[in-house]
Parts: sequence; C-alpha cells; structure tokens
Amino acid sequence: MNRGYVHVYTGEGKGKTTAALGLAMRAAGAGFKVFIGQFVKGMDCSELHSFAKLSDQITLKQYGRPSFIYNDPDREDIDAARNGIDEVREAIGSGEYQLVIMDEANIATHYELFSVEELLELIDSKPEHVELVITGRWVDKRITERADLVTEMREIKHYFKKGVLARVGIES
Repeated sequence: MNRGYVHVYTGEGKGKTTAALGLAMRAAGAGFKVFIGQFVKGMDCSELHSFAKLSDQITLKQYGRPSFIYNDPDREDIDAARNGIDEVREAIGSGEYQLVIMDEANIATHYELFSVEELLELIDSKPEHVELVITGRWVDKRITERADLVTEMREIKHYFKKGVLARVGIES
C-alpha cells in the first residue's frame, strides 16, 4: 500500500465500530498488521476474544474503564485515554502497522480526554503508508475536514428502543 487514507465513521446509528473491525479483518486477510486502540472502552467484549486468536496480525488494546462515561470523566478515564493516545502515536510511527484504528476517539475528544488538536496532529504526522480509521459519534468538524473518507451511520430503527439490551456476539 503506497498511500494510506484517513477514514471517519461517525453518527448516531449502530455500526461504526463494527465497520472498523470488519476492515481490520479484511486488512489482516491481506497480510497487513493492524493496531486497534479502543478509547472509553474497558469491558470484556467478543472482539477481544476474536482478535486474541489473530494476535500475530492484530493488536487490540483498550483505554477505558469497564463502565461508560455518563457525566464528567474522572482522573482514571483521562489517564487511560492519555496512555492510549501515546500508544497509538507510537504504533503509527513504528512502521510496523499498515492499519491503525482509533475506536471511539471522537467520543474521547468530546469528553476532553485528549484534545482535538492532538488528534489532528496525529493525523498530520502519520506516515504516508498508514491507513488511519477514527470512529465515534460527535466528531469535530475539523476532523471531518481533514479526513479523506467520512461515513455517517444514521439510526432509522433500533430494537434497543424496544428494550433489547446488547447481546453477546452481536453488540458486545
């Protein structure tokens, strides 16, 4: 791959992380090395188990606590995200990975776990060959302007509104 692009998957609909993880599977199938950093996530979920079986090609790390941020983040949330952006920056610059995914990085900037400016600097400093994917709702306009591909997931209908909780293997 000579040129890597910047993707943004955003919006209020379901499927942002799923799209990014599907791309990770495709890239691994093509022999690429993949780094996935999941921000504001620290809970056990099925993708952790799947990607553990592919650990020679896909590295997945979580930078969050096992609960969602509902109000203001606390120090532990901020420290986890700070650690995450540092590790992602290192992965991007290492030359080892052709695809880097920053899952829920837009939410991390929304909650000011790290700044939009830091994310923009990371985009600008990525090597030419690295494909970078940034997911999460509440994307900052400056990120969409800098991206090469922006996809918005829009909810039309969701069974969650009928009381169906996240199901193992489908949503978690």
